[in-house]
Amino acid sequence: MPSRPSQRVTIKDLAREMGVSVATIARAFHPEADIAVATRAAVLRLAAERGYQPDALARSMITGRTRIVGVVVADLENPFYPMVLASLSAALQPAGFNTMLVVAEAGGPVDPALRLLLSYRPEYAIILATNLTTEATRTCAAAQVPLLYFNRAPLDTDARAVVCDNLGGAGSLARHMIAGGMRHPAFISGRADTSTNQERHEGFRTACEAAGLTVREEAAQSFTYAAGQQAARRLLSSGERPDGIMGASDILALGAVDVATREFGLQIPRDLMVAGFDDIPMSAWPAHDLTTVQQPVTAMVERTLAWIRDEPCEGGTLRLPARLIIRGTTRTEPAAERTCNDMKEERA
Repeated sequence: MPSRPSQRVTIKDLAREMGVSVATIARAFHPEADIAVATRAAVLRLAAERGYQPDALARSMITGRTRIVGVVVADLENPFYPMVLASLSAALQPAGFNTMLVVAEAGGPVDPALRLLLSYRPEYAIILATNLTTEATRTCAAAQVPLLYFNRAPLDTDARAVVCDNLGGAGSLARHMIAGGMRHPAFISGRADTSTNQERHEGFRTACEAAGLTVREEAAQSFTYAAGQQAARRLLSSGERPDGIMGASDILALGAVDVATREFGLQIPRDLMVAGFDDIPMSAWPAHDLTTVQQPVTAMVERTLAWIRDEPCEGGTLRLPARLIIRGTTRTEPAAERTCNDMKEERA
């Protein structure tokens, strides 16, 4: 078994071995620093050979910058948010920032999680899948930590936020399902206090009402697969069974699909159309093939990174267009037109 080195290689060791100053070694590890290309390459090569890693804590004490971007989240059960976290981290790391995740209690106060985050002196705080109290917002302001909202529309109109066009996306989905023959629409909602849920419900309901249809809402209380199953059971057990269901998220819709097919024996999309919102990877799996509305996650991450880099761009709430993704759980024409041959065979 190889023995551990007796002591860590320091920046002074590298400087002594190369015959240069400590400052030269330090500059080599900063992409924006002014240093000759050949010198930088030589320093990085020697550092790799000697197993040297810059001390981020020591550097933050000298520069006064931690290079930490904190992310506060309270809904990791929804697959959309781990996907977003992976995209955020992949964008922040090459820019020299480290992501620190703090998980708040789902449905509980966010203040304890925020206080924990602020104790590490982050340079920015990204609010993802949770709502801030007025006191929490004041705490961030007092600590001089800028707040950025991702996939949440804040009450503070001056705050910086990036969201997709939930209203427009849900409206386009409703019109698509109406064109496919939906006449008894239903909406499975997640957390009622979230802007995403409220806007998607409003967009779906408004488009349906414009066509003379009344939407039945069934509250799932959370954005989980099990909650989608439970809400679908209540809807499909009712006297007036819906012929089209939109889930406020993909994971809710997937729960509804499985209940409809496995427990009620319905054929999708002939007997029931189901659609979601987000376009998480599993929605495109052949076993699911879920019609959904795609959030522009890449563009949302790029705008967040631009704000963190202090690039010139507008503040306030930025709404980016969503995209309707039509797959196998909805129809493009009414079922009667598609199944007339099947009905003749059944009568025969």
